[in-house]
Amino acid sequence: MDILLQKSERLVRKVQMNKQRYLYDKILWNNRLIGIKGARGVGKSTLLLQKLRQLKMPPGQASYWTLDDLFFSNASLAETAQRFYNEGGRILFLDEVHKYPGWSQHIKNLYDQYDDLQIVFTGSSVIDISKEEVDLSRRALMYIMAGMSYREYLNFKYDIQLPVIPFKMIIDPQSDWREKMPEGFRPLEFFSEYLRQGYYPFSLEDESGFAMRLQQVIRIIVEYDMAAIKSFDIRNAQKLLQLLYILSANVPFKPNISELAIRSEIHRNTITNYLHFLEDAQLVRLAYPAGISVSTLQKPEKIFLNNTNLAYVLATDTTDKGNLRETFFASQMAVNHQLGIPKRGDFIADNKYVFEIGGKSKTNKQVKEETNSYTVVDDQDYPVTKLPLWAFGMEY
Repeated sequence: MDILLQKSERLVRKVQMNKQRYLYDKILWNNRLIGIKGARGVGKSTLLLQKLRQLKMPPGQASYWTLDDLFFSNASLAETAQRFYNEGGRILFLDEVHKYPGWSQHIKNLYDQYDDLQIVFTGSSVIDISKEEVDLSRRALMYIMAGMSYREYLNFKYDIQLPVIPFKMIIDPQSDWREKMPEGFRPLEFFSEYLRQGYYPFSLEDESGFAMRLQQVIRIIVEYDMAAIKSFDIRNAQKLLQLLYILSANVPFKPNISELAIRSEIHRNTITNYLHFLEDAQLVRLAYPAGISVSTLQKPEKIFLNNTNLAYVLATDTTDKGNLRETFFASQMAVNHQLGIPKRGDFIADNKYVFEIGGKSKTNKQVKEETNSYTVVDDQDYPVTKLPLWAFGMEY
């Protein structure tokens, strides 16, 4: 165990504290069992290490362990944690829990046995704790971590300090939120750059190698992380990758299940499940008609890529502005809102607010009969009669 504590101390000491992701201040860190889910590469590990550094406790009392460490290939998590506790440990941060077989049972046992041991764990977005062998959903306070917003990207890369603009303020014609922006701020200066490489924090480390690294991340998610889904046969990972590439060349679109089954060589009776697997992995986003309850048995109304960065590495020949507009809007809004497809317009948020997305020539013709309807355009600095698309990247 000394090796684990030494690794933890080294990683905590190295982590930078000058900037934290949006979720850092939203987590109720005093809860005894906390879970954080998210796609690979969105910054979950850094979040844990930053919190440990803030605590300023020795590794024997508060420690970070990643469960894909070779140490745990022949060591019991529960037994190692029990020793940690008996020697004075009280806070345990566990990363990549889905890599450890039976992880939920081990965590449940530790939670029940030691009422003064705090556990914070992270895992792939594909895990569903309510479907694990041991259901932790009644014990754990769960959070989902998205990639960087446009606001965060400007802050992290260019040190442009921008406030969070609440949704109601963005859509309120009487709200002069422009006054909250820094003097001289040009909101569209880096917008295209964000669409290409701003969603994943690792773009800040290696801009030139970002596209290749994101392609590798996609393969790892499908070929390895998907093993955490109980009903998915990992031997079909190649078919799932093939389905993802087919979707990326066409999104956003209304899916034809029979055609998708033929092109991907996946049986049409299981194609809808595979679409949900890709959504769980935060690679695609499924949208349904407004006002219906979502079921894995239902065909989605539209399919989008999860974020615009994926479009540039998966669909390099078919990426167009219309696709990017809608994908960006959905990726930013879905963090705090329920999105659906209305009868008129492109999106409906929270079953109330209808949005039509387009370029500067877009009119409100399609949605003018709808109450609470808005036209959103991608080439406008600030609201006049239409709302600027980039502003929806300020919500978190």
